[in-house]
Amino acid sequence: MKLAAIDIGSNAVRCQISSVLNQNGHVFFKKVEYIRYAIRFGEDVFDSGYIPDVKIEKFIKLLKAFQLLLDVHDVNHHMICATSAMRSSLNAPEILERVKNELGMEIQVIDGETEAYLINKVIFNFLDERNYLHIDVGGGSTEFNIYVNREKKASQSFEQGSIRHMHGGESRELWNTMREWIETNSKKYHLSRAIGTGGNINKIFEIAGKVPGKAIFRKQIEEVAARISAMTMQERITELLLNPDRADVIVPASEIYLSAMKWAKLETMIVPAVGLKDGMLHALYEQHHPERFIISNIS
Repeated sequence: MKLAAIDIGSNAVRCQISSVLNQNGHVFFKKVEYIRYAIRFGEDVFDSGYIPDVKIEKFIKLLKAFQLLLDVHDVNHHMICATSAMRSSLNAPEILERVKNELGMEIQVIDGETEAYLINKVIFNFLDERNYLHIDVGGGSTEFNIYVNREKKASQSFEQGSIRHMHGGESRELWNTMREWIETNSKKYHLSRAIGTGGNINKIFEIAGKVPGKAIFRKQIEEVAARISAMTMQERITELLLNPDRADVIVPASEIYLSAMKWAKLETMIVPAVGLKDGMLHALYEQHHPERFIISNIS
């Protein structure tokens, strides 16, 4: 069986196709294809409230390409989810209707709570008995989850992400609300470690030279962020080999991760390199096999 997840974010659109493998009742997902395209809906929506026609046309072409890719890979089931930028776009209903009419594809525009719920499905595999603050920074929103003994105790989504932050799309009131939520829950649940998801923290982890499975210290995140901040955009692209759409948002994203860790007084973070698309694949499998097997991990 093959499954596909298409994640329409504020910064990029991601399509992942995975094969489902069953080993003695344990299900594993083997990545077959992964494509990421920087559509950057967020920079338009958070400024004007609309997705412009030129990007709508590119988006339709991109989905057509994904549709062909799913076809040649003989994908059995797929799920398409859109997050913050599409939630905020005033012309989203027209775009969704056009995609449905022209391509026959249904896009689910999910709220922050659903986004956190889907990510939770894969984060669970990386938790232990410690109390965690999960930080997931996207282009348009940030989700926080509290885990105690591998059980989610609290969750909150804020319409503040790397693109919004880069363009100054936030208020002091919002930051104070985020800080208050984290400080209150940190004291209540005695948090001891952070877990970070999102493309920017994955890249920071990589630049820091960290070994997968090992924690990164807050100080190391600060050092990498300071190093990148001191570089020009061209240096970030040529020396660190960052994609242009990553080179400009990585520092604003790091500020959100670091602020959350400081507010929670956490010194270490694990970075499992999973995200919404992985949770979508998990949910998609459960939808078609609700009682069969244990999903052990996603790769």
